[in-house]
Amino acid sequence: MNIQNSPYLSAVQMPKQNLAKTEPAANRAERLSFEEILAGKAKAGGQTGELKFSKHAANRLAERNISLSEQQLARLAEGTDKASGKGIKEPLVLIDDMAFIVSTGSRTVITAMGSATTEENIFTNIDGAVIN
Repeated sequence: MNIQNSPYLSAVQMPKQNLAKTEPAANRAERLSFEEILAGKAKAGGQTGELKFSKHAANRLAERNISLSEQQLARLAEGTDKASGKGIKEPLVLIDDMAFIVSTGSRTVITAMGSATTEENIFTNIDGAVIN
């Protein structure tokens, strides 16, 4: 069998083929540095994305007649950003007379409490607090 005309590559031919598929210099110049990629990730999904509400949190908001203004939502997002910046993964974020437990990694509000339900003053499974 003639190895040159075979559809399969030999061990000698394989590295040559892979080298031939290297990117042109123009594409390599367009690549971002690690710092630029990291900053882009933080902007896109990390620290400035919109907050989501878990099903549990949405139910608590409805049950407890809690409604948030745009300003309060912005303050909740700001408190989440502050906590995330300090490395807090599940902070208690206090806004006015409301308390929220948030997952900073997924930017999801886990639960919400109004002034009537915060009377016990006991919050579990948090690793920090932000008063905003």
